[in-house]
Amino acid sequence: MAILPGSETQYRGNGVEYRFRQNSDFHYLTGFDEPDAVFVLLPGRQYGEAILFCREREYDHERWHGTVTGPERAMQLYDMDDAFPIDDIDDILPGLIEGRSRIYYGMGAHPSFDDRIISWSNTIARDSRAGTEPPGEFIQLGQYLHELRLHKSPREVEILRYGAKISSEAHNKVMGMITPGMMEYEVEAELLYQFAISGSRHPAYPSIVGGGSNGCIFHYIDNVSALQAGDLVLIDAGGEYEYYASDVTRTLPVNGKFSEAQATLYEIVLAAQLAAIDQVMPGNHWNQPHEAAIAVITRGLVDAGLLFGDIDELIETDAYTCFCVHRTGHWLGLDVHDVGEYKVGGEWRVFERGMVSSIEPGIYIPEHMTDVPEEFRGIGIRIEDNVLVTKDGREVLTDSIPKTIEDIELVMQGA
Repeated sequence: MAILPGSETQYRGNGVEYRFRQNSDFHYLTGFDEPDAVFVLLPGRQYGEAILFCREREYDHERWHGTVTGPERAMQLYDMDDAFPIDDIDDILPGLIEGRSRIYYGMGAHPSFDDRIISWSNTIARDSRAGTEPPGEFIQLGQYLHELRLHKSPREVEILRYGAKISSEAHNKVMGMITPGMMEYEVEAELLYQFAISGSRHPAYPSIVGGGSNGCIFHYIDNVSALQAGDLVLIDAGGEYEYYASDVTRTLPVNGKFSEAQATLYEIVLAAQLAAIDQVMPGNHWNQPHEAAIAVITRGLVDAGLLFGDIDELIETDAYTCFCVHRTGHWLGLDVHDVGEYKVGGEWRVFERGMVSSIEPGIYIPEHMTDVPEEFRGIGIRIEDNVLVTKDGREVLTDSIPKTIEDIELVMQGA
């Protein structure tokens, strides 16, 4: 059998709840997006194999918090074979566990529920003289479930494609609005507004709007500084649509025109990204986009006078990492850093149709790097798109957002 608890209500303080978001695995299997629920799969059960434990409908609760589905409607609306009140789980689930040869469960992922699973199993074992049989073994559910999530179905691709469209339109809108003196949080607010009015009511992650040297901070989310003429602004923001994430980054000149030094580094990152995207195709392995990006970035840094030496040797010794620290991408899906192994049997995983990855090379030169020519200091550049592996190649889901210097400057200057 398989057992999967959903997310619980979380409180931000003094009785005020955080907005609820269902556990991604739970949403993937059930589509049931209420707290305090448990999903159970029981092959061969006479009265139905798909079972849901969930909250009962109560007038007082619904008066304060809104409608609850309840067990009866869960069977009708979510195609469950059987459903029970969550308060009855201690009376029902131990009997379903008893005698099962294998239990697929994410031990460690749900600490409070782990204790209940262990307690039920121990109780069954103690009662063995009465003829009860404890479960044979526990197997991690995630290793199987996450393989399913890694390969997107046609319906999932439709959702991801539409979510990417929403995020792309928001970035395009913001690109034409940025002016010196704007606050980073004003840019963030406009992005969130554009996401929401198109149906992507929540960001997939805290938005990054880093002007100047703030763009060199990989996960900068304070967004409290004013944008200065002559600086770049790095915008990493994506909406969540129907639980699926977009993850997009563009780097723009605040005054609408790249300086010579900014353009030099930007062209390196753009060439690296295009080279990496070209490597996303069935049969290539996961690390090939990263290898392609690093080769371009290292050569570009040498040409710009920021690295010195033989290019192959610089790559071999990771000399580029003082300017380029992170990898070139990650899986994308129900989570912005989605599930799925990057290696299988010690070898890089091969791309297959239906996988979705971000491609996001970057170069970062913080102000404190005083051994770098002054015109390059304080520049952080990242360009990120969402890429779907297709039958014969790839589809860039976010390619409607300008990213060449010429196109960006045309948009920002109102052309």
